[in-house]
Amino acid sequence: MNVVMIGAGYVGLVSGACFAEFGASVVCVDKQEERITALRQGKIPIYEPGLEDLVRKNADAGRLSFTTDVAGSVAKADLAFIAVGTPTRRGDGHADLKYVYAAAQEIAENLQGYTVIVDKSTVPVGTAREVARVISKTNPDADFDVASNPEFLREGSAISDFLRPDRVVLGVESERAEARLRELYRPLNLIEAPLLVTGLESAELIKYAANAFLATKISFINEMSQLCEKTGADVNAVAKGMGMDKRIGNKFLHAGPGYGGSCFPKDTLALNRMAQEYGVGSRIVEAVVEVNASQKARMVSKIREALGGSEADKRIAVLGLTFKPETDDMRDAPALAILPALIDRGATICAHDPEGMDEARPLLPEAMEYADTIEEALKDADAVVLMTEWNQYRGLNLRDVRDTMRGDVFVDLRNVYERGLMEAAGLQYTSVGR
Repeated sequence: MNVVMIGAGYVGLVSGACFAEFGASVVCVDKQEERITALRQGKIPIYEPGLEDLVRKNADAGRLSFTTDVAGSVAKADLAFIAVGTPTRRGDGHADLKYVYAAAQEIAENLQGYTVIVDKSTVPVGTAREVARVISKTNPDADFDVASNPEFLREGSAISDFLRPDRVVLGVESERAEARLRELYRPLNLIEAPLLVTGLESAELIKYAANAFLATKISFINEMSQLCEKTGADVNAVAKGMGMDKRIGNKFLHAGPGYGGSCFPKDTLALNRMAQEYGVGSRIVEAVVEVNASQKARMVSKIREALGGSEADKRIAVLGLTFKPETDDMRDAPALAILPALIDRGATICAHDPEGMDEARPLLPEAMEYADTIEEALKDADAVVLMTEWNQYRGLNLRDVRDTMRGDVFVDLRNVYERGLMEAAGLQYTSVGR
């Protein structure tokens, strides 16, 4: 089966490599010549565990290739996936679909024979029908169907999520389209992965509803963390007790500085805008967005209070910049809201991150300093802020940390450590909701 993936970014590259692993012949198309050149040389433009090896394996086997040639690739395709960016549109929170529709037009201009065009990007309800309209207008004689096949990839575990999914959602309107997609995903039958076939609108909304619900769990436990601090309760114990209820589950109940990344921030905003367009209330999701913003602001106050009420003239070591471990993604990372606020009030910040520093540099103030090692970041620091729970930061020798620092303040925004261990090492410990 011939698959073309329009867009060789995170979703397109991971999906393309995994479809090739299934045995399909996959071409990833991207307009950025530098990206395609790098991929042909085996250089992966993003950090995702296992992706480099998977790309190399399937490229060497001849099942995965990269090109800027849309016309030649689409002409041979049985399925053409649209996997381009859908960023938040400036000013109104809507998903910006200009790249999706541009891709649809290019596909339409080069279709030959029956082809299934599949929205892989996260898109609002109604996008698949608009893609179909664009294709029909551009190429009235085209033989095609449009389908929706949303991705559910967690950064840091995307390969596993694709090859061993909780479910595969197929939004289709014809038996031909369903049959072709079922054939593509047939290797997952061996592990009995659930496959849900729905209409186009349901498939599009499933992705937004799922992400909004997970974001709700995060904002909920962050609100509980505030109540825990006021009442003397321990948010970790509260979350554990909640999670033991099978109706709730323990995932996404970890108090911290707020959610970030490429999905939750933009998808919750887009879902709110969708609801407004259709005249439906989305008060819960609106509150989720507000709570997340306030949680980041609360972290600034927490750090300031730990420093005795002022960060002016204080040197702060920051461990972790990315929105979560095992990725170099800085999109909407809490660090982007928290660190500039500290710098504006006179703090000097030296940060370390295993993968995210190159991505962080253009997004954070020029006054930021960056360290190649944890020890370099800690040197002469008045305080340490653990921002992202990379494994490298989970087993620190706390006495060495104290000896390397100038001060003794340790602010743990991910609740990695226990107060007793910190105090035994001579550190003044602050965490979230405990």
